[in-house]
Amino acid sequence: MQQIGLIIVGDEILSGKRADKHLARVIEILSVRGLRLRWAQYVGDDRGAITELLRRSFAGDDIVFSCGGIGATPDDHTRQAAAAALGVDIELHPQASELIAQRCAEMAAEGRGSADMSTPENRQRLKMGEFPSGARIIPNPFNGIPGFAVGKHYFLPGFPAMAWPMIEKILDSEFAALFNMDRSGERSMLVFETAESLVVPIMEDVEARYAGIKAFSLPSLGDGQDDRARRRHIELGVKGDLANVDAAFEAMRRGLEALGAPFEPTQKKPGSENRA
Repeated sequence: MQQIGLIIVGDEILSGKRADKHLARVIEILSVRGLRLRWAQYVGDDRGAITELLRRSFAGDDIVFSCGGIGATPDDHTRQAAAAALGVDIELHPQASELIAQRCAEMAAEGRGSADMSTPENRQRLKMGEFPSGARIIPNPFNGIPGFAVGKHYFLPGFPAMAWPMIEKILDSEFAALFNMDRSGERSMLVFETAESLVVPIMEDVEARYAGIKAFSLPSLGDGQDDRARRRHIELGVKGDLANVDAAFEAMRRGLEALGAPFEPTQKKPGSENRA
């Protein structure tokens, strides 16, 4: 099955000037469609670094969403980096040119700027329609300024209000056949006042006995919000093949009982069944 990846571009994310919102939201968008994000990578506004990342990504078969860096200011490099990674020229897309001109006319009608596409500011705006040769446009329902796609790579604005509806539309129109195909589940429990090293043999035993199952351990110092989470604990659980999740969880529970470790099951996470 094809994997789905996410690239988030921008110095402002890596410097901490802005907090990334894309990762959590894209995971949610995928989850409700029975899909899973397999990898994500942050990269700054460095054309060479973006080019190298995209060169590796284009060489694979993943579905990739890239958010950010497709504007027309000097610190926007994604369009040029994509062309360089593909080894093609960058050119003004005719339909993108029309959509940008339409947007400029709408702004002019509102008293903001000119509809004359020969003005310096509008010529600069047209650069947002310069894409790698052969790219196709991605409609932008927010302001009409399109993103672009090459193969299964989708390049979107960094603004969440634009990028998220565009991702949803792409998934629903192009990848609906993949929805809910990868069936997996997850169950976990909170194990209190127990050294993580003591549960390692239980985790190893569960993984050895149940195909397609991964055990996980998330230790906490007890800085949560409710009474349980304020105790030092480990969230211990299993995830993977839905057919084996419940049996693997029960085996883990029995192992904890034999160890004498105090624990409480957590609630099943929404979307943790029949989804990947």
